[in-house]
Amino acid sequence: MYNPVLVPHFGFVQSMVKMDDLEVVATSGKTHHPIVRRSENAEDRVQGTAFDVTDAELGRADAYEVDACQRVLALLASGRQAWVYVDARMASLT
Repeated sequence: MYNPVLVPHFGFVQSMVKMDDLEVVATSGKTHHPIVRRSENAEDRVQGTAFDVTDAELGRADAYEVDACQRVLALLASGRQAWVYVDARMASLT
């Protein structure tokens, strides 16, 4: 069972995270990948799309993501909640 971390009223910005997994680097051809991280400015937003996914699809996404990412439950500007993969270093700040 996955324990959700609800990210309270913080903003989010797009950043880059260094990939330490050599297989990921070989597959993508990139040493840094885009990531979402928490911002202290509640007005900061990241453009994106929320998808409806099944539990099985979410499980496959979890298996795909590397340790640099963590899934958190975030409050969107629309007022809806959605799972978001964020910089794992920010998860301890919530």
